[in-house]
Amino acid sequence: MSGNADDTVRELLLLMPRLIGRAKRIPVPEPLRPLDLAPRHLSLLALLLFDGDMSVNELAARLEVAPTTVSLLVGDLSRKGVLERREDERDRRRRIVRIAEAHAPAITAWLAPGAAAWRTALAPLTAEQRRLFVDTLLAYETAVGEAD
Repeated sequence: MSGNADDTVRELLLLMPRLIGRAKRIPVPEPLRPLDLAPRHLSLLALLLFDGDMSVNELAARLEVAPTTVSLLVGDLSRKGVLERREDERDRRRRIVRIAEAHAPAITAWLAPGAAAWRTALAPLTAEQRRLFVDTLLAYETAVGEAD
């Protein structure tokens, strides 16, 4: 690669479909298959898995969506038994969301390969380089969204 922008764009246009294809081939664990989980569920489950129990408002802020959107997702996953909601002991008006223990091993198995691959890919980078990488992906997401 010569390093000019067009060569880089060409390389990324070839790479992105392969990345997406490989991610889609990560099998959904058997216990989760009948639950019809979608990509929108994946981000929410990843946050709860890696960062622990959270309120709906905390999840909404982290996912950068409206609390009503998260409430709908949490309600859907709660009915399926994937998530549990409980009262916050410090503030009884607040609900805390967590992954149900029965599904935690399957969710961990599903998300672990992707997390391990990202750790491997990002390990040689400095903190500043990792930030630049994430910021570049965010800028790409924004630009693609503007094209819609």
